[in-house]
Amino acid sequence: MQNIDDEFYERADQHIQLSNQQITEEIGKGKVSASMLFATSRFNAWISASGWETAEELANAKQETIEYFLAEYRKMLEENLDEYIENFEEYMFIPPK
Repeated sequence: MQNIDDEFYERADQHIQLSNQQITEEIGKGKVSASMLFATSRFNAWISASGWETAEELANAKQETIEYFLAEYRKMLEENLDEYIENFEEYMFIPPK
């Protein structure tokens, strides 16, 4: 990942904490995950649009923008899945009843 500043993981953890707080018996992990994914895509669309002067410029950059975000998401997801694979017992530990 590029341009990671000192507060990068702290900001990410704050988003994760909010999502964890939203999980209830009525609203499961899947629904919260879908909301977070939508929010991330909405925010990234806004960030992308704010870099252009016209809708036409944004439209011309649409495919490149999509490819960039998909590639970055894929890298991050692969890194996080690898970390969970390597640390599964520690991260997913459920104490005995």
